[in-house]
Amino acid sequence: MPQVPIIMPQLGESIAEATVVSLKVKPGETVVVDQEVIEVETNKAVMSVTTPCAGEIASISAEPKETYAVGVVLGYVEASETDAAKFTKTTPEPPAEKVAAEVPGRQEESVRAKRQSNGAATMPAPGGLPVPAKAKGAGFLSPRVRARMEELHLTNADLAGIPGTGAANRVTVKDLENFLQNLEGQSLGEASALRSGVADAMRRSWTRPLATIGSSLDLDPVLADRQKRDPKPGPALYALRALALALAEQPAAAARLVGNRVAQAKSIDVGVAVEAEDGIVVPIIRAAHKTSLGELATRYGELVGLARQRRVSPDMQAGGIAAVSNFGTFGIEWGTPIPLPDQTLLLGLGAGKKTPFWDEAKSEFVPRTEAQITLSFDHRSLDGGGAGRLLQRIIELLGSPEKL
Repeated sequence: MPQVPIIMPQLGESIAEATVVSLKVKPGETVVVDQEVIEVETNKAVMSVTTPCAGEIASISAEPKETYAVGVVLGYVEASETDAAKFTKTTPEPPAEKVAAEVPGRQEESVRAKRQSNGAATMPAPGGLPVPAKAKGAGFLSPRVRARMEELHLTNADLAGIPGTGAANRVTVKDLENFLQNLEGQSLGEASALRSGVADAMRRSWTRPLATIGSSLDLDPVLADRQKRDPKPGPALYALRALALALAEQPAAAARLVGNRVAQAKSIDVGVAVEAEDGIVVPIIRAAHKTSLGELATRYGELVGLARQRRVSPDMQAGGIAAVSNFGTFGIEWGTPIPLPDQTLLLGLGAGKKTPFWDEAKSEFVPRTEAQITLSFDHRSLDGGGAGRLLQRIIELLGSPEKL
């Protein structure tokens, strides 16, 4: 019988590879069309590879914990002549150049690798960290050092703590090897796909001029209003709702700079940071300015459940203009969270604490629950004045939570 390949699909716009987590079928088993047969993990979520057609599993070449590029054949299904005819034009495995172009920074690395090897392409080893080996703006590193870094999938940030002994304090190959030898005496473990993805996102975010402003927030109105609602939204959802409404009122703040053009958001889509395993995922709530607090609470509960199972797909994390991070849940009062590379703003909420507050009307100190609220932003898109007005409007809205 003819065989139809099971191919690693395109799992997201910027996803070029995925790691196999588990195999759900064995050769000889009968399957139906679109049946989940292989579970894979990207740097954003756990997803499934499905069968292209009905039939019987002929073979599975994929191995757990191995990483495969988009387009690679993971196995075959014995299918009918009719079904097999539909897949006669299946696209073969993409060349290294195409994969390199799909990952930010990879294309530049591929070109440099070819030049260093006199035209011979250098392929990354399976299972390596999906982090480009070069950070723009880094100091000079010799071709030998860069080649060794590519072989080990290291970034310039990994070398930041190595004291260079070469000319002008440059890091030499010997310096790098001594550093690696010292690492062998420590407990080493492979970073998860999620941890690597977060690291790569933060590295790319830090290439922008970021700034943070902050102020005090009276949480008592929010806490009082929360008791009247069912379900009861958390303070972070009040902040998310206020941020969305403030951005709808000040559309200039809901824009991002791309080159010399300003991209204006059509919808106020706001993300919420959720801790999952050893990293953070940021699912997006679409049209948050049109979503009530009750709907936000329901949607947030669903997203937290999906995030902790690593079931938040890349599409559910893409396209937001801003996000909210409630670092106060860890008892932290102040922080400067970093916006994701594709987002312009990140609102941070600290822990609430009882504080004496001078009441002018009573001419005395009164206790109130106070939290610190911060706004981190891409300074290319927004200036201090615009950011300050946006934050003050958020604070005003949180002062009247019954209107949110």
